[in-house]
Amino acid sequence: MFGQTAILFLVTGAGTGYFPWFPGTIGTLVAVPLSLGLIRLALTYFPFALFTLVGSILCAIWLSTKGAAILKQKDPRIIVIDEIVGFLVANFFAPPRLLALIWAFLLFRFFDITKPFPADKLERLPGGSGIVLDDVMAGLYTLLSLRLLLELGWA
Repeated sequence: MFGQTAILFLVTGAGTGYFPWFPGTIGTLVAVPLSLGLIRLALTYFPFALFTLVGSILCAIWLSTKGAAILKQKDPRIIVIDEIVGFLVANFFAPPRLLALIWAFLLFRFFDITKPFPADKLERLPGGSGIVLDDVMAGLYTLLSLRLLLELGWA
């Protein structure tokens, strides 16, 4: 159904995964405007925003499985769709403020890089599940941390 070129275009975040330095960080930057759009959607119609988020994660898993098979690698660096959906989770329903966005970005990159338990275990899952779910967990850690920072008035 989907051609290899289309799959690689999507999993590389419209080609940003080919950036030679810090492709995961660049992929996260790609997610920022998408995240802001999802926040706006959540403010007007939360159920559809949640459905969109879950659907994005499932699509990312499927596409990552296909992309890794095309590239013949377990978790290729150029695949950044995992950072994109992970950041959508991280910043989901956050207030659309610059400070909150900066905290979400920094926390997400920290959790994505350090992979605290159980993210480190999720990374070992086969196929796209292992590529994407560790980033979704990093997004959940960020979401919880950001909520705490918001509650404390720091974001």
